[in-house]
Formats: sequence, C-alpha cells, structure tokens
Amino acid sequence: MTTQQLQQKANDIRQSIITMLVEAGSGHSAGPLGLADIFSALYFSVLKHDPDQPDWDERDVLVLSNGHCVPVRYATMAHAGYFPIEELQTLRKLGSRLQGHPERLKLPGMETTSGPLGSGISQSAGMAYALKYLQKQPQRRVYTIASDGELNEGNSWEGIMFAAKYTLSNLTVIVDRNNIQIDGNTEDVMPLEDLRAKWESFGWHVQEVDGHNIESIIDACSMARAIVEKPSVIIAHTIPGKGVDFMEYDYHWHGAPPNSEQAKAALHKLRTLAGRITGEHE
Repeated sequence: MTTQQLQQKANDIRQSIITMLVEAGSGHSAGPLGLADIFSALYFSVLKHDPDQPDWDERDVLVLSNGHCVPVRYATMAHAGYFPIEELQTLRKLGSRLQGHPERLKLPGMETTSGPLGSGISQSAGMAYALKYLQKQPQRRVYTIASDGELNEGNSWEGIMFAAKYTLSNLTVIVDRNNIQIDGNTEDVMPLEDLRAKWESFGWHVQEVDGHNIESIIDACSMARAIVEKPSVIIAHTIPGKGVDFMEYDYHWHGAPPNSEQAKAALHKLRTLAGRITGEHE
C-alpha cells in the first residue's frame, strides 16, 4: 500500500472505533484513536500474517499488552479481513467475541488474553525466546504494543531484563508514549523520563518516532529487524484521541466513550480529515 492508502486505513479504523464505542456505551477512546496509525502500519505493511490462516505457523506474533486499547485492534483486524466489519458493533455485548479486553480463545488471530497491565512484555519475551531457541524459528518476530503508563509495573522491567539477557533480537516492543494514564499525565503520576536512557541502560536498541508518521513507523520496524545482537524498542510519541480535537491530549478520555452527539461530531471531523487525505477538499 502507498502511504496515502495507509493513512486512509488509519482514518477508517478511527471511524470504526468511534462507532463501536458509541454503540457499546462504554470503553476507551483516547488510546485506541492514538494507536490507529501504528496498527495501520503493522497490519497492512509490517506484519507477516494471513487473515485466512490466523494460525499460520510462519506468522509474526502481535501482543497487545495494554488490553483496554483493544478497540483499535478489533477495528484493524476487521478492516484487514479477519471478520466482518459489521461485527464491530457487538463490542462489549453479552456473548460477543469482542470483549472489552481481548480473549485469546474467542477470536482467531488474537495471540494473548490481556487485561492486567504490565504483563505483555514478559509474555512476549517468553514467546520470542521459544521461537528463537526452542522452535528454531528466529525469523518469526514478536511485536508488542505497550502503554507508557504500564511501565510503572515492575513486571515490565523483569521482562525487559530477560529479553536483553537472551539477546532476543526477534522481539520489537512499541511503546505508546502518549503521556497519559487513567489518573492523569504520566509525568505527574509517576515520571518515566529519561525513558530512552532507561531502555538503553537495560541493553536494548532504542528508536524514537512520531507515532503518527506511518513511513517513520515502518522504517523503524525495518531497522529493528536489522538489529541482530539485542532486542529493539520503538518509543512512538502519539497524541491521545488523535483525529478528534476535543479528545486530543485529554486524559479524561482515557476510559470514556463518546455519547451520540460527541460521536456525531467526532465522525464529522474524521470524515473531513479523510477528504484531506484523498485530496477531495483541496
């Protein structure tokens, strides 16, 4: 896909997130909207995967550690062909495959069940170790999306140490550095900076990118694949609520869905942005 097509996919994903959340009446808005460009880059350019064979034994593995952001993964998977887009409207409904946090056994292509924050990096390190040393498939990569707020969890750093010790060069962590968590701004709740220096001190290869620049995301993933002596982390600076101006940067939208009027306004803004991407309003 061209960069423009990937940007359009990200916009489509954002629109789906809004329609899912307003239908559900609950869920998280800011994080999923902020991650749409990263998920567009991953599913439509970076990952080796096959929607028709979700358990393909040569696939890359994607772990969503911050499971509350799963609306962006559901929306992306639907647009990628894993299941009908119409099913997105069942988010958080009783009996739906699309629960508020991902359940591995409910949906083909979902690699882990996640909810408790801080576990995904350790889980991913274990998967990467198994692929590299036990199954002898180092060409298969493990990608992990982790929030910045969950780096407050000590379990994250245990996994980070493990990955460095065993030189898990087949592991790439993407940190969603949006600077918010449920109780406020990350630097007020529990300061994380100098985040780059922390990861480097643990023996990782570190890159920092604009998490809304799809070309930069793809290039960073390519660079991570070229690093053979250590695991890689991409610190992706994102705007929570990206694309919906009244949600952007506001931590109050971390765990809140839009009401019908807010959803209508959000969709109008996203559709206007879509026109700019395609050049229809130029």
